[in-house]
Amino acid sequence: MKNNNNSFCYWDQNTLVLNILGTPSAKQDKILKPRGNQLKVSVTASPEDGKATNYMVKFLSKEFAVKRSAITVVFGQTSIHKQLRIESPQKLPAVIKQHLK
Repeated sequence: MKNNNNSFCYWDQNTLVLNILGTPSAKQDKILKPRGNQLKVSVTASPEDGKATNYMVKFLSKEFAVKRSAITVVFGQTSIHKQLRIESPQKLPAVIKQHLK
């Protein structure tokens, strides 16, 4: 899929770009449904100095079956609004597979 400003995810060659609406201090780590042009992702880590974002990268690396170093935080290290780039994801969560069809 080409870059689409109304989309929460799109491909940039072999890199998946995700616009995230993060929820820190959640009850569980989970990828939720999109909200507008952002994918909701909840993590249990608290929002202190970007720790929740670092934890989110660790969580998503498992969900996409990539090393942590394959995920780049483009912006939003200390914000709930963020953009991530995931190089060559080995698997895609169901909500993303469905959207990219």
